[in-house]
Amino acid sequence: MSIWVVQKQMIVIFLLILVGVYLYKRGHLTQNLTRQLSWLIVNVTNPITLLCAAFSVEPKVDAKHVGIAFLCFFVMYAILIPLAYLLPVILGVDKDSRYAYRMLAIFGNVGFIGIPVSSAVLGQESLIYVSLCGLTFNMIIYTYGAASLQKTAAMQHPDKKQENDFSIKNLINSGTVISIITVIVYLTDVKIPDIAGSTLTYIGNCTTFLSMLVLGVSVAQMVPREVFTKWRLYVFVVIRQILVPIAIVFVLRPFITDQLILRTVAIMASMPAANLPLMMAKQFGVNEEVISAGIILTTLVSIVTIPAVMFFL
Repeated sequence: MSIWVVQKQMIVIFLLILVGVYLYKRGHLTQNLTRQLSWLIVNVTNPITLLCAAFSVEPKVDAKHVGIAFLCFFVMYAILIPLAYLLPVILGVDKDSRYAYRMLAIFGNVGFIGIPVSSAVLGQESLIYVSLCGLTFNMIIYTYGAASLQKTAAMQHPDKKQENDFSIKNLINSGTVISIITVIVYLTDVKIPDIAGSTLTYIGNCTTFLSMLVLGVSVAQMVPREVFTKWRLYVFVVIRQILVPIAIVFVLRPFITDQLILRTVAIMASMPAANLPLMMAKQFGVNEEVISAGIILTTLVSIVTIPAVMFFL
């Protein structure tokens, strides 16, 4: 694996974040606008990014390998979710902030950063596996993630009416619906008309830039000490971005012979914290300080942590 390929991708991400910082400082981006952009990313551009990966990947892999990869990501999240409840307790995080650490621990940036990094490091053939990870990610974040943040919003703003009751309708949203369509499109090899394909590609291509703009606004509103003086986040990074991905690889290695699947899982497990919890936090009015700081710090150190994880493969 080329370490420079990963580092170059991370540098591009940070330059995009700086664009958001600059635009906010110049008054071209506002809190209102970023909240609207957050809704657009969560509900439109991010799901479509996943769909675009399905009809652009060649050559196709068979259904057996798709099933094996899907099972691997199920195992990955089955490890991450209990860990997300354990880590804040181990780190002595205040109860009011534990929701933020849970979001940071469970949801890695498998879309915005995972897709370009996997493509650059492992090649286009890895993208179907990234899509399956995205499907699992979406199923969890648009159900558990959304419900958890809504519950937190109700606790932080008891005077405001919140819809916290979970029902089956929470599963029916743009993220999960398009994720399922993505797998169907891939497995059935449906041919997308050129006009439709180009339209979806243009929409999906907006995701990384828009999400980095929104993150840039959060960066612009924070002072450096709020990011770099939180010692618990440094311990969290070592555990979540190095030790946990390596542990997941060692758990799967005796059962998985396909090295591309194993390497893809390793990269997905070592991704920095995802932007979508931040987008949702803004949308629901949840305090976003710790989530923003975690995203910034984990993205910064991923220049080192991702190559460190890949070294053990």
